[in-house]
Amino acid sequence: MQKRTINPWQWQNQRSYVQAVEVKNVESTLYIAGQTAIDNNGISSAADMKSQIVHSLQNLEKVIYEAGYECKNIVRLNIYTTSSEDFFANFDIIQNWISKHEIEQASTVLEVKSLFETLTVELEATVVK
Repeated sequence: MQKRTINPWQWQNQRSYVQAVEVKNVESTLYIAGQTAIDNNGISSAADMKSQIVHSLQNLEKVIYEAGYECKNIVRLNIYTTSSEDFFANFDIIQNWISKHEIEQASTVLEVKSLFETLTVELEATVVK
């Protein structure tokens, strides 16, 4: 597999994403449903945004590894949140996680009216190998 990032500008680097990712010679692609702060019994978290971001990232990692992929090969990460203000107040958690895994992904962050039950953040990813 070959990955190439396309960044006509540099400003997005401080926001932990790239403008586009081209992937060639892909062996397989994993499309991951939105991962949230739901526990192993299917119970939605009512915790604060910070805790839900951490739990959602843990669940995302679990799906990726269970499928035999690596976090570093995430090429798209869409983020849905019920509060952009609360999410960006905790954005360093996402940025540190992206940096830790050396991910270069296209991303979109969307504020939505609501998510399932008490959830405040949802992460949707595409991973290649």
